[in-house]
Amino acid sequence: MSSFWSAWIIVLTLPVLIGCAVLLKWNLTNHVGVPEDQNTGHEVDGIEEINNPLPRWWTYMFVLTLVWSVYYLAAYPGLGNWKGFLGWTSSNQGVKSLEESRLAAEHARAEGLNVQLDREVVHAQEVYGPIFEQYAKRDVLDLAYDDEAIKIGQRLFLQNCALCHGSDARGQQGFPNLTDNDWLYGGSPDKIKETLLYGRKAAMPAWFDALGEQGIKEMTAYVLSLSGRTVNDRDAEAGKAKFALCAACHGADGKGSVAHNLPFGAPNLTDNIWLYGGSADTVAETLTKGRNGVMPAWKNVLGEDKVHILTAYVYRLSNPDKPDAQQ
Repeated sequence: MSSFWSAWIIVLTLPVLIGCAVLLKWNLTNHVGVPEDQNTGHEVDGIEEINNPLPRWWTYMFVLTLVWSVYYLAAYPGLGNWKGFLGWTSSNQGVKSLEESRLAAEHARAEGLNVQLDREVVHAQEVYGPIFEQYAKRDVLDLAYDDEAIKIGQRLFLQNCALCHGSDARGQQGFPNLTDNDWLYGGSPDKIKETLLYGRKAAMPAWFDALGEQGIKEMTAYVLSLSGRTVNDRDAEAGKAKFALCAACHGADGKGSVAHNLPFGAPNLTDNIWLYGGSADTVAETLTKGRNGVMPAWKNVLGEDKVHILTAYVYRLSNPDKPDAQQ
């Protein structure tokens, strides 16, 4: 305890006890000069004032309370930094503050919860592990049109993926729509599974330092023109000359890395599907500041068997109709 709080407790405690003792002594003293139980000579509306002493039982209790208070403060810690002559400590040995006590309690609860969680995980693995193993032995294209497998995949998706991609898997700004056929890294079962297992890290660089404000304006015009948007022709033509900086990832035709079998995840700029928004301001922001989206890896979180089923569900989202060969 700091010296400030030690002094504060002493200032609050000792004067109160001393004041109570003085008050009791003052009330036990005869100040009117009249014997006890005698009339003091004061009368109001026919009511006489008698010099009655304090009740003995009340006086004894008051004295005992004061004596106990002094003993308690001397015997136990509490009066500033005084540790008490009994050497008593709390059951939380080594816990020196309320905050440390709270943290210790939370840690104890967490340990108990962790033990219970571990037991439930083991139990779930024993019950459901064999089911996932059986599904994992089947081809993704087969699972994708198995209604029971898809129900499991949907639950896995809602529990783990819906926060970013939405419960309907249609995505939101910065998170891809999984129900269309526009894929940054490929939409085949193998590519989807690879994405789920190992994650993806996008790296769209910022171009402001290289292009400047005018260059960003021109490049924005050219990028928008690739998808058939009406733009300033002069700016678009000037941007086209600079697009060589982007062609390494997006391809010279702007159709993205998937179209050219490249591993970069660069989007197709010739359609009207935009991950971060397709307005002129948003495209300019992307060119100015870059983008660094991250898709987490799920291999160590879900395990390969569950990822296999989840792959089938994600594939089914953009391929709802069963191929003729599987009818």
